[in-house]
Amino acid sequence: MYVCVCHAVTDRTIRKAVQNGADSFTELQQQTRVSTCCGRCRDCAKQVMDDALADQWAALEPVAAFG
Repeated sequence: MYVCVCHAVTDRTIRKAVQNGADSFTELQQQTRVSTCCGRCRDCAKQVMDDALADQWAALEPVAAFG
């Protein structure tokens, strides 16, 4: 789904940026330009990023438990 219409940023783009190391909203903006124009997508973009970060941490938990 499109999150930022101004720069054609999708939820997949945000998730990929998180996979590539974006762990702050500023980094996400630098990588994708999301929420750098009108700003209407800011809340949605933050939520998608937070969800992607949570998924990333959830995937690492079993490794941390055995590591």
